[in-house]
Amino acid sequence: QVQVVESGGGLVQPGGSLRLSCVASGRIFSNYHMGWYRQAPGKDRELVARVTSTGHRTYGDSVKGRFTISRNNAKNTVYLQMNSLELEDTAVYFCNAIVVISGDRSEYWGQGTQVTVSS
Repeated sequence: QVQVVESGGGLVQPGGSLRLSCVASGRIFSNYHMGWYRQAPGKDRELVARVTSTGHRTYGDSVKGRFTISRNNAKNTVYLQMNSLELEDTAVYFCNAIVVISGDRSEYWGQGTQVTVSS
């Protein structure tokens, strides 16, 4: 079982920045594929960004050029740097870990952290 814990959410003004952190337990974090998703009220959960175990990054169209995902394997942590925040970025942000061991795929989610962009 992998525990996933997000932190760093809060209230920020439009145009501001925020950095989210996500710690995942386990001794093989470097092999995890990590991602950030978000869900706004009344909307489906959507991909924000993800980074594979080999460092390949993918971003949702609405955040390209503004958000950056990174990982520190020594700290079992993945980050989401969010710049130029917009009102539409308001959502609960969830961290996701995908672990593949001997062909068996498991997926783990954190509880989420609220990000509110408001003036």
